[in-house]
Amino acid sequence: MFTSGYYITAELRVKNSSQIQTAKHALMMLCEKTLTEPGCSIFTLHHDPATPTRFLLWERFDDETAFKNHFDMPHTQDYFSQNLTELVQFFQTNID
Repeated sequence: MFTSGYYITAELRVKNSSQIQTAKHALMMLCEKTLTEPGCSIFTLHHDPATPTRFLLWERFDDETAFKNHFDMPHTQDYFSQNLTELVQFFQTNID
């Protein structure tokens, strides 16, 4: 089903509840652009309907290097510059 790789699940919280739709749109654009990066095969956004300020990102990179390179990409830096969300927690997991 899934191939081996560097998997990340990240929980994000929208900083200002009046910006949920803005954050969702920005995250959707981030997902679209991140999927074009070398070494990235999954970058999916999930929105928690019970807690509207909560989003999850499911990510798969070929390796840790590809994951780290993601943070240097212009689209990632652009997303961060908008200051819409904060990282609550993240988990790195492997497929055995």
